[in-house]
Amino acid sequence: MEKSIKLTEKEATLRQLLLNAAAYIATRGHSKPELRWTGGWVRDKLLGVTSHDIDVAINNTTGYDFGVFLKEYAEHQRQHSHIKITKINENPEKSKHLQTATTKILGLDLDLVNLRKEVYTNHSRNPQVEFGTPQEDALRRDATVNALFYNLQTSEVEDFTGRGLQDIDRKLLITPLPPFDTFMDDPLRVLRLIRFAGQLGYSIDDEVMRAIDDSKVKEALIKKVSRERVGIEIEKMLKGPDPYGSLKLIDRLALYETIFSTFESSSTGSPRVENWNSAYEQLKRLLIFESNQQEKMDLPDNSIGVIRQILTGNPQDFYHFWLLSALVPWARVAPSTTSGKGSKAKEAAAAIAARTGIMANNAVLQIIRAAASSVEDIINVKEAANREQVSSPSERRILVPETQGMAIRRWGSSWRSSVLYALLTQVTETDTEKYSDLLDGYAKWLSAVVDLGVTDAWRLKPIVTGKRLASEVQSDPGPWVGDALENIVIPWQLRNPGVDDQEAVIEEVKRRRLN
Repeated sequence: MEKSIKLTEKEATLRQLLLNAAAYIATRGHSKPELRWTGGWVRDKLLGVTSHDIDVAINNTTGYDFGVFLKEYAEHQRQHSHIKITKINENPEKSKHLQTATTKILGLDLDLVNLRKEVYTNHSRNPQVEFGTPQEDALRRDATVNALFYNLQTSEVEDFTGRGLQDIDRKLLITPLPPFDTFMDDPLRVLRLIRFAGQLGYSIDDEVMRAIDDSKVKEALIKKVSRERVGIEIEKMLKGPDPYGSLKLIDRLALYETIFSTFESSSTGSPRVENWNSAYEQLKRLLIFESNQQEKMDLPDNSIGVIRQILTGNPQDFYHFWLLSALVPWARVAPSTTSGKGSKAKEAAAAIAARTGIMANNAVLQIIRAAASSVEDIINVKEAANREQVSSPSERRILVPETQGMAIRRWGSSWRSSVLYALLTQVTETDTEKYSDLLDGYAKWLSAVVDLGVTDAWRLKPIVTGKRLASEVQSDPGPWVGDALENIVIPWQLRNPGVDDQEAVIEEVKRRRLN
């Protein structure tokens, strides 16, 4: 492993600015700080990976105080006068034990923090944070590969754990101190190591794995870490290079209910995790297609390729797909009553798990709610359509543009995600030897939907306005207008694609209202 780091032009400029700021502090009657870049930036530079996030460790002052002097120096020198220092306060109850500061210079995001050690007592789960030495700071980190320093004064890489460089060579994640103590001090480190395993393609040390599996560590992860921070780590995992590997580790370590749980007293039921692995494994096969995959999976020719092309063609949706696969264990759990804005409504268990377990945002929750509420409808439509595959076109009532198009409209703009969720749900309920038949059924149905030209039916707008419809029918506007537009006008348009005959549509509405 190369022990030297070559800085980019921006990094070299930033290094000199920080050293100049340290010298400036000395002219103000304070001790001159020693500065180091730490953690992930050092690891990534040694691996030849570009990084724009740098943690700056200071030996004798807080990150915020150093930031104030840095801003003062830059303004005094008329350099980078736009520097803004943001203070991040500590929150011990959620394992945020230190006040830090953030800023951005030359397009690089900086976290300013003092070197520290954490002293725990038997009477409190929260540590007393004190200024520490570089070695003390390195030993309290989550992994040896993240405990390397780049000394700005000497331009040397420092390995105070004595094995960080070695573990990079071995592609191994191991804690600097005993793993149980490391995780009890800050349980979020559990999720960080799982994320780094996927991000770096590293293995987690066996002793570390055993510590993660300890019930006390899992309890601490629930009690001491905010659900927002859990959600941030999960999002990074599922948007990273190996979401499959991350979910597999979560499954192997029995962390599912620690992460994807419904943290509401009104929630009922438990997730069915027994066959969860088949959901994320099948999703991997759908998203990561290999030329010899058909032979290995014993699938009908092109079956998985058809599903992949129709449902998973947009990589921007992959995060949603992986998250939905993670929520499959909740698919068959009954919805629970939730309160909001003075009323009570039923909410799908999967949505509650996403909302309370990982604090998913509203846009993501909308996709999850649509998928979770459509599982049975999708399965019924798919199976009914497949039964009609053998019928002549004139005899079909389900496998026709109107029926399939209206189904797409019920499922909404994220219907592909919803269908995928239904498919993965069925995968967990199907014997392995019958996967072939299940996937073949979805492939045939989706191919028929494409052939019918209704994949964008959710976008369809009525060719007549509600105002004109009310006028022509000679009736006062009211709820009936919206109902007529959606349940009479749109079906007519699906039966008559490309036809813009408003008079015919109006006559259809009149006829149906008379009947």
